[in-house]
Amino acid sequence: MAYKSAISIADALRSSGRATVRGWVYRKRELKDKIFIVLRDSTGIIQLVFSRGTPAFDVAQRLNLESSLVATGILKEEPRAPGGKEMHVESVDWYYIGSPYPINEDAAQADSEYLLDVRHLWLRSRKMQAVLKIRHTVFGAVHEYFRRNGYYEVQGPMFITAAVEGGATLFKVPYFDDFVYLTQSSQFYLEALIFSLEKVYTIAPSFRAEPSRTRRHLTEFWHAEAEMAWYHLEDLMRVNEELISYVVSKVLEERRDELKMLGRDAAPLENIRPPFYRISYDEAIEILQKKGVKINWGDDIGADEERILTLQFDKPIQLYGFPEKIKAFYHRNDPKRPEVTLSVDVLAPEGYGEIIGGGERIYDEGELVDKIRRFGYDPKDYQWYIDLRRYGSVPHSGFGLGVDRLVMWIAGLEHIRDAVPFPRDIRRKYP
Repeated sequence: MAYKSAISIADALRSSGRATVRGWVYRKRELKDKIFIVLRDSTGIIQLVFSRGTPAFDVAQRLNLESSLVATGILKEEPRAPGGKEMHVESVDWYYIGSPYPINEDAAQADSEYLLDVRHLWLRSRKMQAVLKIRHTVFGAVHEYFRRNGYYEVQGPMFITAAVEGGATLFKVPYFDDFVYLTQSSQFYLEALIFSLEKVYTIAPSFRAEPSRTRRHLTEFWHAEAEMAWYHLEDLMRVNEELISYVVSKVLEERRDELKMLGRDAAPLENIRPPFYRISYDEAIEILQKKGVKINWGDDIGADEERILTLQFDKPIQLYGFPEKIKAFYHRNDPKRPEVTLSVDVLAPEGYGEIIGGGERIYDEGELVDKIRRFGYDPKDYQWYIDLRRYGSVPHSGFGLGVDRLVMWIAGLEHIRDAVPFPRDIRRKYP
């Protein structure tokens, strides 16, 4: 087939002479004697020029947006063209004319429900293409960081029988003659695996039936989770800093063009390196109260409060030492101050807020059972998890990173739905 001899648009922009390219019609403009088509593929865009009186011109007249084609022509320098080069087409070697395309990318519809209805088509947009490339780099960098630092990749089940974060946010699923839940987190299973592999991680979907309609909540999201034997809170906070800094550095290294395409100012990202700011929950309450926020010690720090906090700093914040009642039961209480936990959230700057939640886990059996009861749960529902503390338990810590939120912040997006190819939230399950 003719298209098998084609080169990518990125390669064409680096070439000279005759070449064959393939892709989709991104823009089309007709003049008296010429037709200009901007062709796109996964690597970039290039301007094709069709001259009247040629068979290629007749084909170009019929092409509409998102028609696909393979074209051969002569590459010429043209400073006004995208990439500084254009192709003067000699022949169209293959083409497919689709139905009239239902999206006009110039129509400023980027936040509309309509674009969510046609998400399967909007993914072709230059904006979504840039986001998806950044997302690709983020996922790859997370894997690289863990593997380079001695972690083993593992997998936990998606069907579970016990809640990690709380029963109210579980999706219940029929399971033969019984029922199960979709996992909220792989944490418990990773904790089991540290007794074999010591440092483990996974990147997997998690599901939370939260009726939230905020710009940073999804019902299905991608979770990077890690658990580490022998790690205490200070060790965990070091990992948080290293991981986030590594991911941001890889995006800056590989995806500057995509950041520019999205209008993302890279300057704040250039500043992301250890150490991050470390603020206790007590200090955060004082800061918020001085800013006029009506909040008392013991109250949860939500999205609005996180935004106020993060706008005061030019790097991520490691917010630590939360009161017992606002953190999950598995967090170890501070022996020196039992009313607070050895927990930490990482808040992304620029108003984005929490991207990581973690802390030291309770490793003593009696302490864990007591806290499960204190939280109103039945220890029988967590029997195998408690079992881990009966046989050679060790101090350990772990965290969960919301990868979609990380992409949202790094790419400078307004809504988390823009960070995911096919978002799922309380209102959206199609396409």
